[in-house]
Amino acid sequence: MSVNFEAPFMFLLFGNDRALLVDTGATPEPVYFPLRRTVDAHIAAWLAAHPNPDYELVVAHTHGHGDHKAADGQFADRERTTVVGPDLDEVVAHYGFDDWPLTPRELDLGGRTVDVIPGPGHHRSATVFYDRATHLLLTGDTFYPGRLYVQDWEGFEATVDKIVAWCEEHPVSHLLGCHVEMSTRPGVSYPRGWTYQPDEAPLPMTVAQLRELQRAVKELDGAPGEHVFDDFEIWWKGE
Repeated sequence: MSVNFEAPFMFLLFGNDRALLVDTGATPEPVYFPLRRTVDAHIAAWLAAHPNPDYELVVAHTHGHGDHKAADGQFADRERTTVVGPDLDEVVAHYGFDDWPLTPRELDLGGRTVDVIPGPGHHRSATVFYDRATHLLLTGDTFYPGRLYVQDWEGFEATVDKIVAWCEEHPVSHLLGCHVEMSTRPGVSYPRGWTYQPDEAPLPMTVAQLRELQRAVKELDGAPGEHVFDDFEIWWKGE
């Protein structure tokens, strides 16, 4: 947060054949934000216990906003590494979405499968990742304890419905977004740009909270505004 107030969370998942890094943060410069060095250290520790000379890394994104792809360049020259481009055509091509945004695709990490679920609404190329091993649902900026900025209302509503349906059909331990902006006081968020949040809400969210989002979206019915709820806000400028 001292480098960039967005302070997005990133996630690193390990399979037998490859690791998956979800998002690369808001800061490109390794001197301030040594993401590549940190990821390499984690992978080295993993390989010390699980030797594999051909181990790969996939760098993917929850969506294409700048605070989620800034450090992509740190991985440009890394061997056995695939960086999935954040634009919609790149996302569709890499995962093989032939009916975007309808049918999820599977990403095989080797003994660990991650489902990649189309999730436009906040951003046109947004995706949600479901880890079958931990039952975690990585929701990016679509759902987190903070300001949910909506770019496309119909797309956002469809995505929320889709994620709720997914949670009804699959075990979900927690939903993890990429930011925390709400405080521990219901309906009170920290102002944009603040770098000190001593009483922020916890990052993990529940399926019950997701259903609250679904109810809120239905009730708002596309009404523009900055709508405040206990665990999140919905910001929508309108068409």
